[in-house]
Parts: sequence; structure tokens; C-alpha cells
Amino acid sequence: MVLRHPADRRTLFYMVFATTLLIVNWNLSTFSWPLFLIACFMGVTVSVMAHNHNHLPMWKNKTLNQITDYWITLFYGFPVFAWIPTHNANHHKFTNKPGDKTATWKLGERNTLGHLLVYPAFSAYWQQESVGDYLKAQRTRNPRRYWHCIGQYAALVVWYGGALLLDWQKAFLYIIIPGQVGLFTVLVFNFVQHVHADEHSEWNHSRNVVGPVLNTLLFNNGYHTIHHLKPHLHWSETPAAHKEIEHHIDPSLNEQSFFGMLFKWYVLGAFLPQYRSKDLRGARMAQESALAAK
Repeated sequence: MVLRHPADRRTLFYMVFATTLLIVNWNLSTFSWPLFLIACFMGVTVSVMAHNHNHLPMWKNKTLNQITDYWITLFYGFPVFAWIPTHNANHHKFTNKPGDKTATWKLGERNTLGHLLVYPAFSAYWQQESVGDYLKAQRTRNPRRYWHCIGQYAALVVWYGGALLLDWQKAFLYIIIPGQVGLFTVLVFNFVQHVHADEHSEWNHSRNVVGPVLNTLLFNNGYHTIHHLKPHLHWSETPAAHKEIEHHIDPSLNEQSFFGMLFKWYVLGAFLPQYRSKDLRGARMAQESALAAK
């Protein structure tokens, strides 16, 4: 089998479906809200596939992995190589500690709807330095890798430019907007997975969504604690691995529903303090301050 893992047949199906959906939407004579919304959802799935492919490339064959890099880049709306310096070499190294360009507390210690909505823009800006540094390093150390990265930028420019010239309205509706939805959502995921968790804890550094809906649709993306502990574990194996460590994790960090969690925090929690996220980071810092004052 050319696929590295049999479960990635689902990934391959999503890739084919996203491509087919784009062709269908582009050739429709009238706008379809349901198909547009499905395209936006597929943009989110592409962002998760980019993450998974970055950690464990889906093919055994190097050429097929490079082709997949380009496919993801076009549907993701940003060169997929950027996950290496921003995610692998930074976020997984520091896990929301000082030094993490994506640290949730850089905008303040509160977990509000306002913080959630502005975090993706700030986080994306903070990460660009790492992308630039990575390209500079690759240009000297690994020119072949450098040109593969530059090729992703070039492919994206040609893809967007060609689509806009053919039909700028369809380009925005079916290519640019779904990609931006995916980029925005994956940073929202990062925020809720780490806000108010305790980055210095062995087990409580990340939040999980353990219900079946999100994980079935998005490649078990809800199991985040085990992902940080074993970043190269294939996504299909994370539920079982999570079960093995679940008893170590503070129960407040295991949510059943993603949208239920958002409703609880940002709607009910806006009026009722008991529905707000439990601030494990703040509790640890307060304890440290109290000990230092003695």
C-alpha cells in the first residue's frame, strides 16, 4: 500500500471530495448556500489534514507527499511548509509557555469571545517571523527544500491569480473564502485547546474535545493532550492513547462537545461565572505568588 496508514483512505476521500466540490460549485449557474457552506467546512478539514500531513506525511512515496503539499497549499490558502517552523519547531517545543509564538495568554489572561475572535489575526502575525527565519535557514542549508517551499508560494499565486481572472466572484466564494475559514478555524482550535490550561503541568497543558461528532468529522482532532505527548502518533490511534492517560487529566479539560463548550463559555459564561472555563494557569500562578510571598 502506498499510503502510510490505512486510515488515510479517509484523508484521500476528503481530498477527492473537496476537489470535486470545487469543480461542481464553479460550474453551477446559480449560487447554492448549502454547497457553499459545505465548501467552507471542507476548508476546515483541509486545515486539519495540513496539520496531520505535516506531522506524519500520508504517503510512503516522497513525490506523492510533495504533490500533496501542493494540493493542501492550494486548498488551504497558505504554503503548507509553514507548519514546520510555526507548529513543529515552536508550538510543540514550548506548548503555550514563554517562547511559543502562538501562546494564548499573550492577549491577556481572560477567556472571552473577544479574545477568541481576535486571537487568530494576532497569532498569524506573530508566526510570520518563524516562517521567514525558516526560509532563510533552508536557503543556505537545504536549497532543494527551500525551492520546494518557494514553489508553494508560486503555486498559490498562480492558483489565486488564475481563478480571479477567470471569475473573481467564484474565486472568492469557492477558493479564497473556504481557505480563510480553514485558516481562521485552526487558530480558534489552538486557542480553545490551550486557554486557561496549565502549560507547566505534565498532564494539564491542553484541552480535549472527546465527543464523537468533532472527532469523526475532523480526524480525531479533539484529542490534544496525547497529541502533544506523542506528536508523531497517527491521528487514528489517538482515541485509544487518550484513554490510557485520561485519568491523569483534570476533568475540566475534557469537553464532550466543541460547540457546547463555546456556548457554555461565551454565552452562558458571559452572565454566569460558573460556566466560564476553569483557569488552571491562573490558579498555578496564584499559588506560586503565595509561596513566594511567604
